[in-house]
Amino acid sequence: MKILLSGGAGFIGSHTYVELINAGHEAVIVDNLYNASEKVLERLAEITGKPVVFCNADVADKAALSAIFAQHQFDAVIHFAGYKAVGESVAKPLEYYRNNLDTTLTLCECMREAGVSRIVFSSSATVYGALDTMPLEETMVSAGCTNPYGWTKYMNERILLDTAAALPGWSVALLRYFNPIGAHESGRIGEDPVGIPNNLMPYITQVASGKRDHLSVFGDDYDTHDGTGVRDYIHVVDLAKGHVAACEYLKDHQGAEIINLGTGTGYSVLDLVNAFQRVNDIEVPYVITDRRPGDIATCYADPTKAKTLLGWQAEKTLEDMCRDSWRWQSGNPNGYRD
Repeated sequence: MKILLSGGAGFIGSHTYVELINAGHEAVIVDNLYNASEKVLERLAEITGKPVVFCNADVADKAALSAIFAQHQFDAVIHFAGYKAVGESVAKPLEYYRNNLDTTLTLCECMREAGVSRIVFSSSATVYGALDTMPLEETMVSAGCTNPYGWTKYMNERILLDTAAALPGWSVALLRYFNPIGAHESGRIGEDPVGIPNNLMPYITQVASGKRDHLSVFGDDYDTHDGTGVRDYIHVVDLAKGHVAACEYLKDHQGAEIINLGTGTGYSVLDLVNAFQRVNDIEVPYVITDRRPGDIATCYADPTKAKTLLGWQAEKTLEDMCRDSWRWQSGNPNGYRD
């Protein structure tokens, strides 16, 4: 299959590119490099041993995207492009709604005009909201998103569900990610946050490398085994392989499916810190601080549907995630700016 990867130079997109090539598919990356580095393209060519086909374009630019569809005969699209920082979305809601909805609408319009009817969408477990029942199953009704980023994912799911219902032959997979961490085992590509990391693992690796003094653990009085928040951490390579499986599933499927991508196992913040210290033999100083507004005690997936429909399940361990994250950080202290 020949697949368009919108936002394919980002953290999850770049790892998915590698797994698509490894599986024998072709891929074209479309990215405006707003939140990614052009250097990742060199690393992808290095890892795969093949030149990368890259189009520097904004997915919300209808003319530019139409030209790309005219140039290539795509079998499917994987849609990663979008702003992704929860905190920033609260401060800049208009920018998030405009960008994240426009990219999806423009992409779907171009797909319809080009006769491309298969799309895998990068969604998120944030669409469930603050549900108390675990594990989270795809049939559960959202409790309401807690930030504009989450609402853009929710609204994009609605756009794609309605499109699949209205257009005969369309096939849509809405992949709800849990907490992607880790990096490619080569240490050549990984998560490269700008400024203060929004996610736990890159913060841990920056503390371990000495870039930051300590990790703040937000709350130790939750109803969990050690009092800290529990989440479903999934290795980014496993997540990438889930996208490959979804693309292959869409070849013989019509309509839309919502599918969790997680391990089904919850680990606490301190589980992650302790595993990182043990695996990498390095200290991560931390302090306990107050809970953050909006955080919930526990969140993890029921991944049964992914195994049933896609034949996919996560394979890498928490230790793999910690080891690969540190290999990336220690080999690239300043990310792609090195």
